[in-house]
Amino acid sequence: MTHFPIRDGVMHAEDLPLSRIASEIGTPVYVYSRAALETRAREFRAGLAPVAEQSGREPLLAFAVKANPNLAVLRILANEGYGADVVSGGELIRALAAGIPADKIVFSGVGKSRAELILGLEKGIGQFNIESREEGRELAELAASLGLQAQATLRINPDVDAKTHEKISTGKAENKFGIPMVHAREAYRELAALDGLSLRGVAIHIGSQLLDLEPLETAFAKTGQLVAQLREDGHTITHVDLGGGLGVAYKAGEIPPTMAEYGAMVARATEGWDVQLAFEPGRVIAGEAGVLLTRIVRVKRGGNGPPFVIVDAAMNDLARPALYGAWHDFDAVEPSGERMTANIVGPICETGDTFARDRECDAVQSGDLAVFRTAGAYGATMASSYNSRGFIAEVLVDGDRHAVVADRIDPAAIMDAERVPDWLD
Repeated sequence: MTHFPIRDGVMHAEDLPLSRIASEIGTPVYVYSRAALETRAREFRAGLAPVAEQSGREPLLAFAVKANPNLAVLRILANEGYGADVVSGGELIRALAAGIPADKIVFSGVGKSRAELILGLEKGIGQFNIESREEGRELAELAASLGLQAQATLRINPDVDAKTHEKISTGKAENKFGIPMVHAREAYRELAALDGLSLRGVAIHIGSQLLDLEPLETAFAKTGQLVAQLREDGHTITHVDLGGGLGVAYKAGEIPPTMAEYGAMVARATEGWDVQLAFEPGRVIAGEAGVLLTRIVRVKRGGNGPPFVIVDAAMNDLARPALYGAWHDFDAVEPSGERMTANIVGPICETGDTFARDRECDAVQSGDLAVFRTAGAYGATMASSYNSRGFIAEVLVDGDRHAVVADRIDPAAIMDAERVPDWLD
């Protein structure tokens, strides 16, 4: 089911024509569907029902805030009972501001600063995922100095290839994340003995945009073996965080695992663990819930190749194609039924500001509206003001109503934060 259907020849977000949003808000603009977010959140939870039934415990579902940190998006997921996986102090503050309880917040990431560790301790978050011995020692020292116990797991690097893009792979030996599996028992023994640290289990996360469950099952099997070994060593293991990473279909031919398939695999892999499980879904919840609405500036005829369709969105608004060569379907808001082959580019002064090359797509012309689909995750959150372009607005649709949930920030407002020292006059 799509929450961005074509009705009466016009693409809608739920029951609202996208042309109306463009008219009222302008372009480019991100548009999110509340119904899509809620549907995916519920589907993910339902997929894990066999896990909950088998363990007798409801797992913690901690949305990966980095995927889409918009406060309205986070509030929707908070209302669905989700927690938050955060990787910075800023994301932690956002999660709390959106109404996510502190005890449902998991703090991941290799570079937590001293100030961020203190923030997490003072806010009483539910779990720190420790990424190194050094971090564990510092966290223990800080917690003890504050008279607190930091609830924590040790993140393990299982050296499993997620078979995804190298820049979003996190579970191979050469990646910066976690403790190598071969050193896990020794590191766990050291950190578990520290005052101020309540080390209660392990965490893993091997990558993002996974379309194959096999790497996850392999990583989970290694995790299960480690849990058994740690218990043999005398440790009480009560929590395991299995991370996230499930992918979505960005183009035809990509078939991601269903939630039911994922849940069945997790139930099979974790049978007998007797732990509280946590998951960190991000893209799989938010990806298909958003589009980037853009207007065609002009169609420029090239040399011997396809024409350039120049849109008013750019790589600073949606960075994934420039960063990863990522694919986003490009569709007209009012398709005529005609097709064309084009290079789809933005206005930034970089050849890298290219969304697609030799792409067969709906025929468009200057002034037409179009969307980049599946832009609800890793879209606005990765934006910049390169070329002194502002930050674009974000809109949430609920049925036939809509609200701006992030204002457009014009270049002049960004410039207002800058200063020229007197000694340059």
